[in-house]
Amino acid sequence: MSKISAKATPKKNSVVRLTRSSKIFKSIIHGIAEKKGEQIISLDLRKIPEAVADFFIICQASNPNQLRAIADSVEEAVKKNCSELPFKQEGRHAQQWILIDYVTIVVHIMLPEPRKFYQLEEMWSDAPAMAHE
Repeated sequence: MSKISAKATPKKNSVVRLTRSSKIFKSIIHGIAEKKGEQIISLDLRKIPEAVADFFIICQASNPNQLRAIADSVEEAVKKNCSELPFKQEGRHAQQWILIDYVTIVVHIMLPEPRKFYQLEEMWSDAPAMAHE
């Protein structure tokens, strides 16, 4: 019988912390900008215990066609750059507010009226916000 050599120490689970510099974050912002999304804001929810994600990215479209085009652009950019598909999406049929859930980042693409009505930025006002051009 051969002797078993000393066990190699297992690697620590390296969890990559999501930031605004992360590839997926940049891909989402790029996808929105490609289709001229307006008033792009990210909310950093990482220090809010009851938050469902690390970040919300919120933007506005001027009409239902642009709303769908932005959503498609975001999904294409994330798939191309990160090889990720959304965990879930909502609102494509209602054409007022499309939500794309990437688990750690939730993208909200809204027409002006729903954005004004729901005021997500105010609801999560304790989260640091950043505007993106």
